[in-house]
Amino acid sequence: MTSLQLTIDGMSCGHCVMAVQKALRALDGVDVQQVQIGSASLQFDPAKRTANDILEAVRDAGYEPHTAANA
Repeated sequence: MTSLQLTIDGMSCGHCVMAVQKALRALDGVDVQQVQIGSASLQFDPAKRTANDILEAVRDAGYEPHTAANA
């Protein structure tokens, strides 16, 4: 498993947190550790998912994610 830390723009409330959690948990091979307003911590199986898959899922939920290196 590979760890990934995200900062996420556009989150402002508990509904936003739930929307991001739902988007991430829908991805096979992703283990969501924590989602808070503005950030997420997770692990993913690189044999099943790429970091870009995860970023795209968060974008599809309506938010703008950045990896910690690109924050």
